[in-house]
Amino acid sequence: SMASPALLMRVVASAYSVAEKAATIVRNVMAAGDLGIVEKTGANDLQTKADRLVQMSICASLARKFPKVTIIGEEDLPADEVTEELIEDGHCEEILKRTCPAQYTGIKEEELVIWVDPLDGTKEYTEGLLDHVTVLIGIAYGGKAIAGVINQPYYNYEAGADAVLGRTIWGVLGIGAFGFQLTEAPPGKHIIVTTRSHSSTLVNDCISALNPDSVIRVGGAGNKIIQLIEGKASAYVFASPGCKKWDTCAPEAILHAVGGKITDIHGNAFQYNKEVKHMNSAGVLAALRNYDYYASRIPNTVKQSLVP
Repeated sequence: SMASPALLMRVVASAYSVAEKAATIVRNVMAAGDLGIVEKTGANDLQTKADRLVQMSICASLARKFPKVTIIGEEDLPADEVTEELIEDGHCEEILKRTCPAQYTGIKEEELVIWVDPLDGTKEYTEGLLDHVTVLIGIAYGGKAIAGVINQPYYNYEAGADAVLGRTIWGVLGIGAFGFQLTEAPPGKHIIVTTRSHSSTLVNDCISALNPDSVIRVGGAGNKIIQLIEGKASAYVFASPGCKKWDTCAPEAILHAVGGKITDIHGNAFQYNKEVKHMNSAGVLAALRNYDYYASRIPNTVKQSLVP
């Protein structure tokens, strides 16, 4: 008889289906027209009905299947009973057929931490910039991001009425990343992707120091990593403390699975164990290729301003 799939592959396969369910919730909330927006810390830190429902759906669905896994979501939510229609029990068969990398075959539930951003790019969602929005489920082991799922609920939304909306990207270190066409940015061009709604003098000074050919300003960390892996940008630079662990865990796993690199502005790896502080207070620097080129050009003044 076939050995049952390793825990990691079962978690990723479930997260894939859970993320697709999440995308349906995101689209349904938008279609119904009442976003239920509340300000958390201010006008650039919003929460909508979609953030709340999606987090409940993801966390409850994964907790039911994997009760000993630690799951950390962005939103502080009351411990309400989650209605059955929010539960997703399915999994992606294709992922279960993959061989788990040897170094991850012995993982136990209690050793995994799942970092969930139910709706990355909330501000853009409320403004109708729907292609910026992602659902992020990152899976960490030993403090490292080892697998991730990124769903774009509105991928293709400008392609006309009969286009299939949405896509799910997934990856595991040692296997690769799937659901998109890996493309490198044009060689010799320095195209920087950075924040759209959290700009500052420091953010802009850091980018100027890199002397870019062009700068793309978009919402969402998930969306920015997608710009890198699809060759639209050559580096993701954010010299500011706003980013959190649930923003970077899934994108990091996807980027690392295809040979890219993401760190803070000082070049430190992010830690994802359950005790870690949630804020990535020393910013973000990422590239699919030529990470060292960008890292070597971050000004010391910027580094001194951002304390890990």
